[in-house]
Amino acid sequence: MTHVTDQTVLKHIEHLVEEEKRLYGKGTISDEEKERLGSINVELDRCWDLLRQRRALREFGRNPDDAQVRSAKTVENYQG
Repeated sequence: MTHVTDQTVLKHIEHLVEEEKRLYGKGTISDEEKERLGSINVELDRCWDLLRQRRALREFGRNPDDAQVRSAKTVENYQG
């Protein structure tokens, strides 16, 4: 498994955003593409959550590698 860094998370976010833009840019979206867009949205939320965790750990002098990818259910139900 590749070592996760802020940069690898950001690159993954960029890839997902590009895919999302491509799908929306098509105009008409199939049911399968709508499902994929939903998956992209959840994955983006999970990536942003991981990045926030890494930054918070670093800010408080802890190892950012201790951050964990949280489940979609946890991230999607987060109330802030």
